[in-house]
Amino acid sequence: MVAPVRGEAPDSSVRSPATPMSTPSPDHTLVLAARSGDMAAFGGLVALYKTRVFATAAKYARNHHELEDLAQDIFIKAWKGLGTFRGEAPFEHWLMRLAVRACFDFLRRNRTRREKEISRDALIESGHPGMDGIGAPEIVEETEALLEVRRAMTLLAPKERHVLTLLELEEKTVREVAELTGWSETNVKVRAFRARQSLKKYIQRLRQTRLSND
Repeated sequence: MVAPVRGEAPDSSVRSPATPMSTPSPDHTLVLAARSGDMAAFGGLVALYKTRVFATAAKYARNHHELEDLAQDIFIKAWKGLGTFRGEAPFEHWLMRLAVRACFDFLRRNRTRREKEISRDALIESGHPGMDGIGAPEIVEETEALLEVRRAMTLLAPKERHVLTLLELEEKTVREVAELTGWSETNVKVRAFRARQSLKKYIQRLRQTRLSND
């Protein structure tokens, strides 16, 4: 469980008056208090948005340990960056943009290691027959295909995996991805096209390797 971050209050040196919103969001009071350094108020924001942040982070983390670390990192960044939140959009939008960018940074940091291994958690969750006995042929076939896709995803460049995760797993629109990442809609489309091409190539390569080893 993610606990509120201990440390000094958010930097207020870059803070500017929040732009009044016509209808204050339910978290409005908590946000104002947290920006003033109220740790308990920030804990309230963590409680409000923990489920959403964890759901996004889970698309990038491969096991519970990575998920906890990634979610914690997102909330730490949120705490430290509260001084930059100006209230021009709902806090939730600001937080999720920050979460998506933190997930992208996570992909870039871990790419090399991910190219070399498939997590035990992924094997267990996919029902790989080698983990708990011999499965039916059709189940084995489906499991191998799933593992090929997961393995191929780890081989993608960070930007490619990032855009596919948002479009395919998070089911975001091109416009939403552009808003979350800061990329133009044209760049999102181009990167998505290239990512799908790369994914197809890696899946074919992994499939050929598996068949040659059978």
